[in-house]
Amino acid sequence: MATIKFNNIGIRAISACVPKTIVDNKTLVNILPEEEVVKTIESIGIKEKRFVDDDVCSSDLCFKAAEQLFADNNIDRNSIDALIFLSQTPDYKIPATAPILQHRLGLPKTTLSFDINLACSGYVYALSTAFAYASLQGVDRVLLLVGETFSKITSPLDKVNAPLYGDAGTATLIEKGDFGDSHFILYSDGSGKDAVIIPAGEYRNPTTAENIKEVEMEEKNIRSEHQIYMDGMAVFNFALSVAPKSIKEIINITQITLEEVDYIVFHQANKFMTDFFAKKLKYPLEKVPYSLDRFGNTSSATIPLTISSELKTEDLEGKKVVLCGFGAGLSWATALMEFKNCKVSPIIEY
Repeated sequence: MATIKFNNIGIRAISACVPKTIVDNKTLVNILPEEEVVKTIESIGIKEKRFVDDDVCSSDLCFKAAEQLFADNNIDRNSIDALIFLSQTPDYKIPATAPILQHRLGLPKTTLSFDINLACSGYVYALSTAFAYASLQGVDRVLLLVGETFSKITSPLDKVNAPLYGDAGTATLIEKGDFGDSHFILYSDGSGKDAVIIPAGEYRNPTTAENIKEVEMEEKNIRSEHQIYMDGMAVFNFALSVAPKSIKEIINITQITLEEVDYIVFHQANKFMTDFFAKKLKYPLEKVPYSLDRFGNTSSATIPLTISSELKTEDLEGKKVVLCGFGAGLSWATALMEFKNCKVSPIIEY
């Protein structure tokens, strides 16, 4: 088990940006009977999502979130030593998106920049990476940009995935300072790679004239092999077996009780699932914030988006918070930290 502890490193600011376009899940009547639409919305807890325009990328949403973070916190751009961009929907295969954002944001050329590709556990993984860099001599501030545009990789005719995914971009500022201990535990199990996958379009299964076509798949779902597939029951069983357990593990490692945790911020997969986790842990549902009813599952961006949406600056001050992400890979990750002097900006639209 990869267990990591940091001291005097913390989150100074968080911001988020969502597209203006709202897509109501009631429009799913074009692929599902009306009574099934109602049941689906009640079960997953997603009433609507936000979709980008065709010419907008996840980096554009992250750029806007970063600009908001800089403005709200009077950040000197020359003080940013590292930029990490995490997304499964980058601008290009080559080059990486992080250096492009470094240039767009006017950060100095001395800023180290790189991309990470990871799914719904990605924010916690990337946060641990940002904390690790910020703990090094010569690096004081790290800008972590996490965003997804899953509307571009989801078939609107896929009854499993179309109700779920939305778009968002976030920015998190990590720095040295008067912070307490932060703990991370990180896991992976590649034997479950097929549970959430886009099968074609890269080098294992290159693009062909056939696999780019949208065709009828299992249970009359329509999509191409370039669009996301998910085995919902496999993912539910996987998450049930690992998420509550990992939270118990990090509680044991830090030698506190679950009652001392002020909030658990889960990856916003679906509300039935994460409510089930909270009940299994016997943890109060009122201390589990949700944003997926308005924004859907934005994959790696859900945790910072939920913090920006549901928790104000004063809500976080001095609070112990668990962050728990799980998804494709398969991978999962949990963190426990105490927030101090963290400015949460209001969500902006693009």
